[in-house]
Order: sequence, then structure tokens, then C-alpha cells
Amino acid sequence: MQRSLKGLAASVVMLSVLAPHASAEQVPGETQEMARADSTTMEETVVLGRLQSAAQSLLQDRIEDDALVDSLDSETISRMGDSTVAASLRRVSGLTLVGEKFVYVRGLGERYSSTSLNGAFIPSPDLTRNVIPLDVFPSSIVSALSVQKTFAPDISANYAGGAVDISTTPFPDQGLNFSAEIGGGWNSEADNLNSYAGGSDDKWGTDDGTRQLPSQILQGLQAYQGSIGVQSILAGLNRTAGGGSAAEAVAINNGYALALNRDMALTSASSTPDFDSRFTLGNTYDLAEGLEGGVQLSGAYATKWRNKERYQAIFSIPDEQFENESQTTYSVDMTATATLGLRYMDEHELTVASLLLRNSDDEVAISDFHNENRQVSSGLGFRSYRMEFEQREMLVNQINGEHLLGFNTKALLRGWFDWVPSDAQLKWFYSDASASSDIPNRVNMAFDTVVNPLTAVVQSETLKRDSSAVDYRFTALEDAVESYGWKAEIPFAQGRNELNIKFGYQHDRKLRNYAQREFGLGSVSAPDAALNGGIAAVLSDTNIATLANGFRVQEQGSGSRSYLAATMVDASYGMLDWTYDDSWRITAGARYEDYRQVALPWNVFGYTVDQPQLPTDSATLSAAAFANDDYFPSVALVYMSDWLAETFQLRLSISETAIRPDLREVTDASYQDPVTNELVNGNPDVVPSSVENIDLRAEWFFANGNNLTISLFNKKIADPIEYFESPASDTNTARTIVNAAQTKIQGVEIDGVLALGFIGGWAERYFVQGNATFQDTETVAGANADSPTNNVRPATGASDYVVNMMLGFDSMDGRHAANVLYNVFGERLYVAGRLGAPDGYEQPFHSLDLNYSFYPTDNWTVKLKVQNLLDETVEIERAGVVTFAENPGMAVALKVKYDF
Repeated sequence: MQRSLKGLAASVVMLSVLAPHASAEQVPGETQEMARADSTTMEETVVLGRLQSAAQSLLQDRIEDDALVDSLDSETISRMGDSTVAASLRRVSGLTLVGEKFVYVRGLGERYSSTSLNGAFIPSPDLTRNVIPLDVFPSSIVSALSVQKTFAPDISANYAGGAVDISTTPFPDQGLNFSAEIGGGWNSEADNLNSYAGGSDDKWGTDDGTRQLPSQILQGLQAYQGSIGVQSILAGLNRTAGGGSAAEAVAINNGYALALNRDMALTSASSTPDFDSRFTLGNTYDLAEGLEGGVQLSGAYATKWRNKERYQAIFSIPDEQFENESQTTYSVDMTATATLGLRYMDEHELTVASLLLRNSDDEVAISDFHNENRQVSSGLGFRSYRMEFEQREMLVNQINGEHLLGFNTKALLRGWFDWVPSDAQLKWFYSDASASSDIPNRVNMAFDTVVNPLTAVVQSETLKRDSSAVDYRFTALEDAVESYGWKAEIPFAQGRNELNIKFGYQHDRKLRNYAQREFGLGSVSAPDAALNGGIAAVLSDTNIATLANGFRVQEQGSGSRSYLAATMVDASYGMLDWTYDDSWRITAGARYEDYRQVALPWNVFGYTVDQPQLPTDSATLSAAAFANDDYFPSVALVYMSDWLAETFQLRLSISETAIRPDLREVTDASYQDPVTNELVNGNPDVVPSSVENIDLRAEWFFANGNNLTISLFNKKIADPIEYFESPASDTNTARTIVNAAQTKIQGVEIDGVLALGFIGGWAERYFVQGNATFQDTETVAGANADSPTNNVRPATGASDYVVNMMLGFDSMDGRHAANVLYNVFGERLYVAGRLGAPDGYEQPFHSLDLNYSFYPTDNWTVKLKVQNLLDETVEIERAGVVTFAENPGMAVALKVKYDF
């Protein structure tokens, strides 16, 4: 906690800088605006302080919140230049971004956070996790982002770090509006690109069927009872009246091999600039007296090329056993939204919205590596070629209603509800959403290589003499989620007392099916000439069709890699929100959640009674089901005054929450992670984690717009759910999900905005916004972990510190705005070692970005963004040895926007 105490001391110094200026009757910026009020540039005062006012509003929103919430609005996100929700959230105090898609809150992994869209539960297109990868949401569709760090009964109790809610465009009430934006970009790593012949629809982020599993193979699996191997085909032929021969079975199998997509020859791709375009169009209409309607449409399309150079090594002998990978990715992102709204008497609102997201990545990777069987000094090595096309898609349809029992409504009802207090509210929603992740073909080709033992440069390559040298994997995931609920609030006021009674209900149901089929193509008897000559020659029709070469195709792995799963949650809550004399506020309540889950292994190769697709024995079915219900209390105390500032708030929050295991983690089955290729073992003995949360936050809101927030937090997690390495054969890596003994987290967060006008007149248009988190974490592995090197270690993904700083500038005439953003995190645990192997830590990454906006007229905007100015590299070290390195490159983007 030394860092935490130092951070607290630093915040006291900051308060002393802020406070003297809080009492000023008029700040410099206000004086200048009044002086120009009678000039012809009156409209300029509207845009003055574009960036500064947006930054200050982030903290001002906290005044009304009944929980500890950090927010980002659309204006701030736009100014910061972040293109995805994931990238934007790393600007929030205590949050770090992992893998460019998952957010860690206060050192807790992605499983300890939750994500909702307009308050509704939504599905995940991620193949390996139940949580949602936040890089699938473009920041352009967001009206606000909020991260609730303390639990309140009106949100799900299944989180411990933070509850992220993404709010999309609300009721369109800005009259006729239109905007169009087009941009381009460049990345320093977008060179030395590789590609291959794909499909005609790749530019739209979808496969045209070129990569799909051939229908002949699906028909063969059905005809030969789940196996297309030569012996299975022969057995199937012999079950028919005429029988069959081995030669006939070989010919049929060869036909299946020829049906696979083998047009995989590598080509060099030209480096084209990033492309980004989007538009919005909307209007509002007066439909009748007191009734208005609105419509808002938007669409976006973006493409980019990237090349990543990755390095991995074994920490003990990195010069002998290592891997160098070059990966080219062509990405397509498409977004479409439609919002319809009705508003009646400013007291009733109905919004219907649809959102379609599509993200696709087409990857080509070349990996040269050496292991204990072929160290580099031997002059021998391995090479793998990987081609993978992944399409992620999400469709969300939502209906939201808000109703206020105000003066107009009571008059319309003619006394029917006069007994209900005025300003009573009812909010309800219904959400139907689906998400899919489709990998129509992931091809991995294994070659043996001869290398220069001094430089490791490949001199020749030969297709591995193996029956599965070319691995074809076809994967499809589909999630369907139905979510609905309502929230009611009834206010009472008497004298200096204000009381709000809040209660509600929510139902969430999720269905998932995950299918993975894998086939191996290769030969164990081919002559050398048939295995040489590169991809195009080895996989040519002539080479495969020559029966003497011995190429065969056979399904791989077990059917248990696929599964069917479902979850259902029914929740209800009640809470009291009492305010006394505008000085004290107490919020207390509880939430009841009834959680049910089932996950069944699905044998996609099961076509017989002996091998059914789904288990039928009672023991397996019983173990597949999981249920848990509990009450989750919460209490918050707020003190409000003008101590040292125009508004001062001191908040204390105490609550209990839970973390439940993921969809298939409670099944007694093993599966291969489609991303890392690690063997993952489920564990039916895993139980939910219980979490105790204590937060104390002090907030100062000064008259000149400056803000300062200091937060202390403490979390205790019993039975935290963690992955630990487990024994595996040969050179494979395996992980098992277990309950560790406990995790403890404590720390301090500092957040604020400071206008720099006090320095001098030249600094009046500058401001600093920043936050810092200092924390100490500890995880005790306990008896369930298998031989961890360190039984006590930091929490996975946790950093001792996280710092975000922004220096902002707003020109006097409102035509220019700029900011420099800096983000850094302390080293964080990436992987825990086993059997004496050291833990692996991701090293600090110093991110420095620059954003500049030019407003030549009221309708035109030009934006320039430069990211990773320091050209930092992502590195992981074990015992001081770099075992992983990747350079994301420096990126530059230029956009032009017209709107009215």
C-alpha cells in the first residue's frame, strides 16, 4: 500500500492547487466570453471550450448518481480519437485494456466485469468467453459509456470489478440532421503483407461459401456414421448389399480430400491505406398536439490491413527454442443502426432501435519455430502456415419505454391516479439479440524446415509426413439472448426529507450452440517429391489425386469439443433512497437472483446409438446442470456540503456480489481453445465466487469547473475462479478451471480536471485531465491449484499502478482543439508458472497519442489522430527473459466530416 499512500498524499497537494481558485467569483474564461458578447462572433462562445467542457462534464455527472459511476460521453470519446469502446474505456480510472478487447477493472480479469447495452443483457460473439469483447463496438454508435464500480440492487450482481453499460443514440430530438465522414489512415506495421485467394465477398466481411465445409463431406459423415476415414468408408460399403473394395473406399476418401478448399498459395498484398466512412441522417416531426416523433439512421464501413511480427521463447533457453511469427490481417467493420421514437407531452417516451455489427478478420500467418525436438543449433526446425477467416456479427433489436406521472399525465387521466405521488416513473425494456462467430475454415499446414543454425533463416521446407499435416477446422458459434424487465420509482417529499422507493424485475435468457469439426489431410507414405515445392504444388489437384502419393482425409479430435448451453436469470430488487436536508443521502436495498445453467457436450460426429450426439445417462445430465440463487445487499451513505468547493460529496458504499462460472466451465469435459490451441479442462466442482466490496469516495466540484475525486477501495473475493496450468503430454499446454483460495485488492484512485488559466493568460485555453490508480493485489492459489510455483502472487492482469493523463487545448475562436493523451500501466501478471517455472509478466506499455480537430466552419470538421507515438512494443518477461514481443506499430488517421 506504499504506492496507495503516496497517491493519497499527491491528491492532497492537488487539492491545495485547485481550492484557491474555486472561490473566484468569475473565472478568466467567463470574463472573456462576456467581453465578446456584444461582438459579431457571438456564436463562437457556443463552441469555446469544446474539449474542456466535455472533460469537466464527465465528473459533473457523478453528482446525481446514487452509486460510484465513471462516465464518458460521445463528445469526449470523439475528442479522444478512440475508434472502439474498448479503447475508450482505458481512459477511465482503474481500467486497463488487455488484448485490445477486454477491460480489466481494478486488477480483476474480464470475467469479473459485465457488459450491457442500454441496460439489457446481450450475447457474446467470442469463441472462448462468455464476456463480450468490447472491440466489436465502434465508438461512433455510442452516446455514453458508464462504468459502475459499486453494486446497486438495480443492476446485475454478477460482477466484482465494474459493470459497463453502453448507451446508444437515444430518442432523436435534434430536428433535421445529417452528417457524412470519410477518412484514411496508415500504420507503420502495414507492410510485408501476405494474402491468398479468398472469396468474392471478402470486402463485405463475409465468406461467399469458398471456405465452407463441403457438402460432400457432410453427406459422407452421415452415410458412414460419423467418420470418413478409409476403414469407416469400407465398413459402410460392406453394410450395403453389394459390398465394396478397399480401392473403392480409397477413391471415395480421395474425393473428399479434393473437395476441400486447397487454393492456399501465398501472394504478396499491396499496402493500401486504412479506409473509414460513416453517415447519419435523422429528423423529428410534430405529429399532433403534444406528440412528436423522430427517426435516426446511421451506417459505417471501414477496412484496414495490418502486419504483426511476434516473438515467443522458452525462458530457460531462449536462443535455442523460440518462435517468430509474421501475421497479416485484413479487417472489415460494418455498422448499421436505426432508431424510431415517440414522445408525448414530454412525459412519455417510446424508442425502438436496431443495431447490426459485423467485424471480420482474414488472417495469414507464417510461423518459424524451434522446440526441444529441433533446436536451432541442429539446423532443423518447423514452419506452419495458417489461414483463418473469422466473421463476428451481432444483431440487437430493442424497445424501451419511459413514463413519468407528471402534471400533464394526471390531467389527462382526470384524477384516476391522483393518489400516486407526482413524478413517479416507470421504465421498461425488451431486447432480442443474437450473436455469431463463424470461422468457415481455419487451415494450418505443418512443414519441416532446414535452417541456417547461426541465423535461423529457412533454407528449405517439406510438408510434414503426417496424416494430419494439413489441419482443417470449421467452427461456428451462435448465441441468442432474450432480456426484458422494468424499473419503477415512487418519490415522496415532506419538509427537508425526500424519499424514493425503487423496485423492479429483470429476466435474462441465453442459448448457445458451439460446433467445431476438424479434419486432417496428409500422407505418411508419399515420396519426397510429393511433399516438396511449396503450398501450391503440394496441395495441387494433381498431387492430391495421385493415389500413389497416399493423401487421405480423416476427422480429428472428439465430438466433445462442441457443446450446447443455456443460462437463465430471474432477478427482482427493492431499494430505498432517502435524502435529508440536501446534506445526507442513504441508499439501501437488496437484489434476489435465481440463476440456472446447463451445458452439454455435443458429439457432432455421433451418428449411432453407441455414439449419440447428446448424452443420455442420468449422471452426465445431472452434472451438466448448475443452479444458484442468493440475495445481494447494498448500502450507500453520501454526505454533501460545500467544504472546500462549491459542491463536496463523500460516499461510502458496502455491498456483496458474486461471480459465476462460465458456460462450459462446470462440465466434466475437455476441449481445445480455438485461439490458443491449449487444452482446457472443465471442472464440475467449481462454485461461484463471493465478493465483499467496500468503497469510499470524496469528490470536490469547484465553481470554475475543476474537479477532484479520491477513491479508496477494498475487495475480498472468496473462491475466485481462475485458470491454472495442469499436466499435459509432450509439448502441449493445458489449463484447468479451479477455485483459488482467495483474492484481496486494495487501492486508491485519483481523478480530476484542472484548468490552467491560473498559470497566466497564455494558459487560459489549456487544461489537464487525468486519473491514476495505485493498488495492491494478492491471490492465494490454495489446494485446488496443481503445483503452482508461487502459492501467493498478484491477481492475474493486475497492475500496481495505472496512469491516464490528457493535456487539452481549446483555441480562443473555437476553431481548433487538440489533446495529448498518455496511458501507462505497471507490470501485470500474464501467466502463473508451474513446477518451478517463473511467472510471466507483461511489461509497462507507454501509450502516447495525439488528436487535433479543426473546425473551419460550423459544418465542417477535420480530425487528425496519431497513436503510439513512442512506437512501443508489447513484451512479456519470465525471470527477466523476454518470452513474447509484438509491435502494434504507430498509426496515423485523417478524417473529414460534414454535418448540419
